[in-house]
Amino acid sequence: MMKRLFFLVFLLFPYLMEAQVDIRPVRINIAPTLDGKIDDDAWRDVPVTKDFRQQFPLDTIVALGDTELRFAYDDVNLYIAIHCQSSGSEFVTTSLRRDFSFRAQDNITLVFDTYADNTNAFVFGINSEGARREALIANGGTSFQNGDFQLSWDNKWFGDAFIGEDFWSAEMAIPWKSIRFTEGSDTWFFNCYRNDTQFNERTTLAKIPNNRMIMDLNFTNRIIWEEPLKKSGPNVAVIPYLIGQTSRDFEDPLVDGPTNKFNAGFDAKVGVTSGLNLDLTVNPDFSQVEVDQQVTNLDRFEIFFPERRQFFLENADLFGSFGLSRMNPFFSRRIGVARDTATGQNIQNPILYGARLSGKVNDNLRVGLLNMQTAAEEENGLPSFNYTVAAVQQKVFDRSNISFIMVNKQAINPGEYSGDFSRFNRIAGLEYRLASADNFWRGKIFYHRAILEEEMEDPYTHGAQIEYQRRRFRLEWAHSIIGLGYDAQVGFVPRKDYALISPEFQLYFYPNGRLLNTHNINVDTRWFYQLDKEGNPVIEPGENSEQQVEFTWEFNFTNTSELRLNASRNFLKLLNDFDPTRVQADGVVLPAGSSYDYFEYSISYRSDQRRLFAFELEPTFGGFFNGIRRGVNGEINYRIQPYGTLGVGYDYNYIELAEPFEPVDIWLVGPRFDLTFTKSLFLTAFFQYNSQLDNINVNTRFQWRFAPVSDFFLVYTDNYFVNPGIQNFTKRNHALVAKLTYWLNL
Repeated sequence: MMKRLFFLVFLLFPYLMEAQVDIRPVRINIAPTLDGKIDDDAWRDVPVTKDFRQQFPLDTIVALGDTELRFAYDDVNLYIAIHCQSSGSEFVTTSLRRDFSFRAQDNITLVFDTYADNTNAFVFGINSEGARREALIANGGTSFQNGDFQLSWDNKWFGDAFIGEDFWSAEMAIPWKSIRFTEGSDTWFFNCYRNDTQFNERTTLAKIPNNRMIMDLNFTNRIIWEEPLKKSGPNVAVIPYLIGQTSRDFEDPLVDGPTNKFNAGFDAKVGVTSGLNLDLTVNPDFSQVEVDQQVTNLDRFEIFFPERRQFFLENADLFGSFGLSRMNPFFSRRIGVARDTATGQNIQNPILYGARLSGKVNDNLRVGLLNMQTAAEEENGLPSFNYTVAAVQQKVFDRSNISFIMVNKQAINPGEYSGDFSRFNRIAGLEYRLASADNFWRGKIFYHRAILEEEMEDPYTHGAQIEYQRRRFRLEWAHSIIGLGYDAQVGFVPRKDYALISPEFQLYFYPNGRLLNTHNINVDTRWFYQLDKEGNPVIEPGENSEQQVEFTWEFNFTNTSELRLNASRNFLKLLNDFDPTRVQADGVVLPAGSSYDYFEYSISYRSDQRRLFAFELEPTFGGFFNGIRRGVNGEINYRIQPYGTLGVGYDYNYIELAEPFEPVDIWLVGPRFDLTFTKSLFLTAFFQYNSQLDNINVNTRFQWRFAPVSDFFLVYTDNYFVNPGIQNFTKRNHALVAKLTYWLNL
């Protein structure tokens, strides 16, 4: 009988271990002191949540270093105590900066799906030195693409950590006012994941398969509240700013000295309900936002750069996740940001004011309404524009939803200006987004239509993407059509007038070896067919204009390093003249109508990021528009624990095409210094030399966080024209900006 019982327990053990854990926070009367030591009386009777499981290197065993959580609350805050056991006290910390990277250091991340919809979540993390981070998860957390993980989001909360002999511990206090939830709710979804550099494991509270994202909201436990949650009283925060700036444009002959500016404005956050938030901004300034890292552009189309401005981040997925990555009807960076084609840097088109109402109306309905007003550009003959976006998302079935969006760009007093612009530009779109209850199926199908001032042929886009994933394989089908008349001026649509078919499959292997942890093989295909509604004489309607077949073999090693082998076959027919190097003499181009068929190969390696010295290396070689291309890109970093990193990013390409093209060397080099003197004093400096733009950019940003979410910034930027071939080195422009912001709760 005992043998049979033992055998039954043995068979059921994996399923018992995967059972959902219910967390029941305890109301306390005295708040703990947040020193990270968990020795307050407040924690004495709070139950412990533990039994974490490995997600890497294995996803079938319990954690080697267990983690214990305690949850308590009062009328002001949610409190969490964390105890992280390990094999010693040699914990890795890359820096003391807020918003650190998860994989390269000892830290823990808490994920709160406060609406229990497996779609959106609030993220709070802390490392072994007590540095903190916060983020937003959208679209179920199934990808790092499309803004699914917004680390740029910022909010007010508190925490600290303590390091012991073979453990580190932490305490957090998250104000109810800093998160959104449905008033009266009694259940949240929750997960927690931890990186332990000494045991070399990533562990989670809810079991997550190795081939899924560690932030995937389809795998969670429950937080059950002993009483329905109430709104935490008035929730109004005002964030005023003061700014002073001096700048000089050396390329404008009409400017003979520096220009000085002083300005002020404010943001405000108003909690309309516990789930619905109103964001306001008046005369905003985003000069403190870190500039984009430049990239070498060898492609024919515009490159995507993600949104970093705080005002646009919360509930950003509600507005920005429509369509697919290259056919998005709303891209918030179109508002108030342009790009200087000479330097590659962002320039601002001033925003006068804006308002954004977004969040949950109830458990199944999310709404968003955004309105922004920009200033006129007199020098370019352009009026001010009003941008209005409305979005609605209704949950259906278990985790799927139906969504609608309307985008309107409206010129104000257009008759008074002579520039080239449309009086209005509008997009309406409807989508169905699938997320199955068994976590196997994901996808979407959509139809968007442009409403334009002048009638155009085929002003629509349609697409579908469906994905089926199991432990051993993943299958995906995607297709899309973008009509010539789909003019989404507030969206990201770098290419139009084509139909795309793109099947893909992936196989996963789990050798459980000492050296190799997992590997996978992926085959991705893309077939473009030109609709040719603009009558291009070099191609026939329906003709196959481009084919891409890409084979990737990826190896993940037990020491966290990664190796990736890639081979692709590319066929394309140019529809317009094109210089892929972007540095040839005027008139030297590949002619429209010419066809190219070539293979490219690359090998990329990412070393163990836990080491003081870490690097990424990717050599590329093979054909390029029937010529040759050889190059290498990557980065090298040295960690000065725990104060930051010194590094350099690099991208070199040698391109040789048929005459009359001259062989060229294209360089993009960017040394970077990221230093954190304390948890409140940060210095970031980087230099970017871009030979495609003949430009050197210097950017230095000093930040002093003198109070929670309140900062003093000092930012210096400088651009130089440099052309080694003619020994020319001249100053283009420079600017020095000082900005003060303060978060004030009313």
